[in-house]
Amino acid sequence: MKVLILSCNTGQGHNTAGRAVLEELRRQGVPCEMKDVLLFAGQRTSRVVSNAYVKITTRSPLVFQWLYRAGEAIRSDRLHSPVYFANTLYADNLLRYIEEQGFDRVLTPHLFAAEALTSLRRRGKLAARCYGIATDYTCIPFWEETELDAYFIPHRDLAEEFAQKGLPREKLAATGIPVSRRFSHPGDRGAARAALGIGPDSQVCLVMTGSMGFGRAGEYAQALLERGSDRRRVYLFGGRNERLKAELRERFAGEPRAVVLDYTDQVPLYMDGCDLLLTKPGGLTSTEAAVHRIPLIHTAPIPGCETQNAAFFSSRGMSLCPDGPEETAEAAEGLLGDPARREAMAAAQAANCNPRAAEEIVRRMAEDDL
Repeated sequence: MKVLILSCNTGQGHNTAGRAVLEELRRQGVPCEMKDVLLFAGQRTSRVVSNAYVKITTRSPLVFQWLYRAGEAIRSDRLHSPVYFANTLYADNLLRYIEEQGFDRVLTPHLFAAEALTSLRRRGKLAARCYGIATDYTCIPFWEETELDAYFIPHRDLAEEFAQKGLPREKLAATGIPVSRRFSHPGDRGAARAALGIGPDSQVCLVMTGSMGFGRAGEYAQALLERGSDRRRVYLFGGRNERLKAELRERFAGEPRAVVLDYTDQVPLYMDGCDLLLTKPGGLTSTEAAVHRIPLIHTAPIPGCETQNAAFFSSRGMSLCPDGPEETAEAAEGLLGDPARREAMAAAQAANCNPRAAEEIVRRMAEDDL
């Protein structure tokens, strides 16, 4: 088979899932490629849509919440949404590329690409097999109006929700969300700390904000530091949000226990060496933490699917979801001081998150008859 993976830059979770499968395909020697689907509409369109998404989610989360709720209100498996029609506009450009390059499998972790592929399938123009990956622990609006050959969903318990929303039950495969092998194969704690220059006796807390730099990271870090000893180290990940990182560096300029990091590809190494992770409940970061078996506390979500992610994790004992910075710091103290509770959380993560999801997705595509 020859596989095309389609994603786009509205948050990095979709891209991360796509790259995890790309990594596995390459490991197995399968010809493959990953593209930003919005580039088929033009570079300007890709840039405008991606920038608009980042601005809305980081600066106006209540607007994003309203849009998400509007999507929930108008969703239907019988009618086409504006999202569908927008993505039909570049579908023929995408078709030409698929045919010219000879792809016989197309996989997407993003709704936009799924809508474009659906428009081609409905017009009888696309022969390649098409698959979708759900990257949140809920069925987001408009997946039900797509028509792909299979849908890889995060957990078996979500099959009923996806089916009730209108996706064919027989097309649902509960593989889990794919993550890179760097997360699913944790490294040695001592070696990680040595590589990062972290003392073996330090108590390491990570505060993550997603690639966009969302949330009240400074307040969470401050609350952790106020309750921690001199051994505590708090590493703040500001993603690509330069304004947030500048604010954090100014806030903690006189605090040697706090370190503000630029965008880094060493997150698995920091996870190897940490004692606790605080993060907004993005589907990918949460899954990466769970397959790494890290004590996990979810901070305030971007309203919408992340709210559902937090509920899914906390209801199964895979994370804690306190209300605010002070409550979060208190919960952190309790979790750090209770080995049995940490072990129970790791066991729940092991029971609910599949570290080999990427391998399973590749296997299922390979076994799917054309």
